[in-house]
Amino acid sequence: MNNIFNPSSTDLGDAAKELLYAQKKDWKLLADGSKSLQTIELKSFDFDNFSLKVQFNPGRIVSTGAKVDTKSIKERKCFLCPRNLPPEQKGILYREEYLLLCNPFPIFPEHFTIPGIEHKPQSITGAFGHMLDLSRDLSKYYIVFYNGPKCGASAPDHFHFQAGDKFFMPIDKDYDNLIHKCSFPVFENSGIKITAIDDSLRKMISFECGNKELLESSLNKFMDCYQSFTEATEEAMMNVLAFHNEGLWRIIIMLREKHRSSHYFREGDDKIMLSPASVDLGGVCITPLERDFKKIDTNTLKEIFTEVFISRQKLENLASRLKKIF
Repeated sequence: MNNIFNPSSTDLGDAAKELLYAQKKDWKLLADGSKSLQTIELKSFDFDNFSLKVQFNPGRIVSTGAKVDTKSIKERKCFLCPRNLPPEQKGILYREEYLLLCNPFPIFPEHFTIPGIEHKPQSITGAFGHMLDLSRDLSKYYIVFYNGPKCGASAPDHFHFQAGDKFFMPIDKDYDNLIHKCSFPVFENSGIKITAIDDSLRKMISFECGNKELLESSLNKFMDCYQSFTEATEEAMMNVLAFHNEGLWRIIIMLREKHRSSHYFREGDDKIMLSPASVDLGGVCITPLERDFKKIDTNTLKEIFTEVFISRQKLENLASRLKKIF
């Protein structure tokens, strides 16, 4: 591969910053994308136990409006395959399996896409261990996240993670409050804590653990259970956030009912182009159109989030199954 960047630092977080700095100098598309973040607009909404933000970010129109149907995917080149990357785009080779790349259409001030070298479909099965390694190795500055193939991945044909600044998403700061006020226990012993969270809009399962092998096996158990619970023929719908700090992982799994709410498919002025993925569900909702940014209010956010998440009853039923397994 001709697009390998060799950083001077052995710390992956520092190396990622080094890559970003170099790419901003050498790759105009990234430089322009990063510069555009200086002019984005932001507004916040406070709910009882958490907050959500809405970001007007025109540069994200490519991702938000991405056609992810089978026909459209087959008709375009895979933009995550190393051979199809722009000549200016460089990446850090990670464990001979992944390429850490700067995202030229950023949401975060520092936003990375981490595709596998091999072209294979987006599926978290068998890759939780890689996600845990990445979140630990990038933990100095970043959180790692995964969008399911039917839950916001704009390249569902090529497996990838993403990473961005810690504490950029409100859920990073709201988590302790959500655990305290909006959760009920699923399982806990001396090694791992599993919790169900319902903050009235989002339905989630969280894992807290300091042992990688135990956490990886627990996440695989969860995945088997959730796949069976949803009776999905493809990967069960979910988004995953991986946060690592001082030897402890925190994994939050967003439990999805739909990819996009009815608002996305409406006609005329009733249409709202908001396509929720990990970052949106983590509390930064991206609107590439200014008209949508201006008209979104608390009720609109409630409607959209309620549609795309599973119900409280399903969360309770899933938690009951998990209790039996663990």
